[in-house]
Amino acid sequence: MKEIRIGLIGAGWMGKAHTTAFHNARMIFGDDMPAFELVSDVSEQQVSAFAKQMGYNRYTTDWMEVVTDPNVDLIDVATPNCMHFEMAKAALEHGKHVFCEKPLSLSAEQSRILADLAKEKGVVNYCGFSNIMNPANQYVAELVHSGKLGKIMRVHATYDQDMLLDPSIPLAWRHINKLAGSGALGDLCSHLLSVSQMILGDIDAVSAVQSIVIPERPLKAGSDEMGKVENDDVVTFLVKYKNGAIGDFSSSRVATGRKNYFYYEIQGTEGTVVYNLERMCEVQVYFKADADRDNGRDCGFRTVLLNPQHEGFKWFQPAGGIAIAFDDMKTLQAHALMQAMHGGAYICDFEMGAKVDSVIGAVLKSVQSGQWETC
Repeated sequence: MKEIRIGLIGAGWMGKAHTTAFHNARMIFGDDMPAFELVSDVSEQQVSAFAKQMGYNRYTTDWMEVVTDPNVDLIDVATPNCMHFEMAKAALEHGKHVFCEKPLSLSAEQSRILADLAKEKGVVNYCGFSNIMNPANQYVAELVHSGKLGKIMRVHATYDQDMLLDPSIPLAWRHINKLAGSGALGDLCSHLLSVSQMILGDIDAVSAVQSIVIPERPLKAGSDEMGKVENDDVVTFLVKYKNGAIGDFSSSRVATGRKNYFYYEIQGTEGTVVYNLERMCEVQVYFKADADRDNGRDCGFRTVLLNPQHEGFKWFQPAGGIAIAFDDMKTLQAHALMQAMHGGAYICDFEMGAKVDSVIGAVLKSVQSGQWETC
């Protein structure tokens, strides 16, 4: 298989996570051939150290050099949210394949521009929603699409963390709308929305409320000078799906005691499925037919342990009940991306990213209008 020459923009935590995933995919799958050609960051000291540590051939402090380099096949955008649109658009205009960390942009309008441009250029365009590759979510999608749960009636979902519960944590770019776009909604709940898009399809309309629990934060650690928090610490919204289902979504970055509580329940006329990422390798399922066959002795939900029969799991563990890890989703993501560049199918494209951003845009409008808004 031909090498895929990678140009990375952003030598921070996410850039390291992406690069590690490419390395892991090469070792685990055997047919992926990433070549780490060029990395960019504004700090020369940081990017030079990153290039040496992560195995990149060259580095630069000018991201446009990455986009225009003839020796780069794939542009990997791993920068803060506010930079995604400009960088991804430039990469597409230069005919490059693009891997862009979520979100695609800070607005539904900009994300639609990227999705349409990617389609026009005919290049691989992958949006970094890692939970799409979780074998548990793939299994749930299979259950829903097979009809085993019957007609889907309701979805209940939340993604909660308490990482920003401490009011002494300084103000950061994630708190500023022109840099982040939104708060818990875009940072956390967008992951739920990507999985919802994969499993249940388009959301038609939303009705939302939000709360800024900590309205001010120190400008620097230990400082008495405070800055305004501009976006949501907590968000909740009702949804209407185009397929007729209804649901409720929530997210909080100040949820006391919650660490990585990515939870959803999908209720159908013939069954229900429940998943919680904090118990990554367990899916709770209930089938009405099982209860009917048991002479009315309804034993409730049963636990399905992920195993090599579930999509993606077999590459990491040889038997069921052995846990795989969050980083394994990133490895599966990197593999799917590289296979797509050799003609493989993939679903987590810019079109999906644009649809998620369309829902986020509608939620933000609903917060302001106090009314239902279409997506």
